[in-house]
Amino acid sequence: MQTVNMLQAKSTLSRLVEAIELGQESEILIARNGRPVAKLVPLNASANAKPRLGVAKGKFEVPESIDDLNDVVAALFQGKPAE
Repeated sequence: MQTVNMLQAKSTLSRLVEAIELGQESEILIARNGRPVAKLVPLNASANAKPRLGVAKGKFEVPESIDDLNDVVAALFQGKPAE
């Protein structure tokens, strides 16, 4: 893990970000007066998390009547009285 001071981070930010993007560094600490105050990490650091799309698949059944009240709900959203 690389540590850089604030002045160096300001002047070399694009190179630091590139090092993170290319995987040359997993994280870079940014220090002020020798004390770490921030961490530069890749956004895909949470890429190990499993995708959440479809997590409820098979957990419940959608009734055939699900669309029966669409007109009533639409009217309510438009501020009209429900029929």
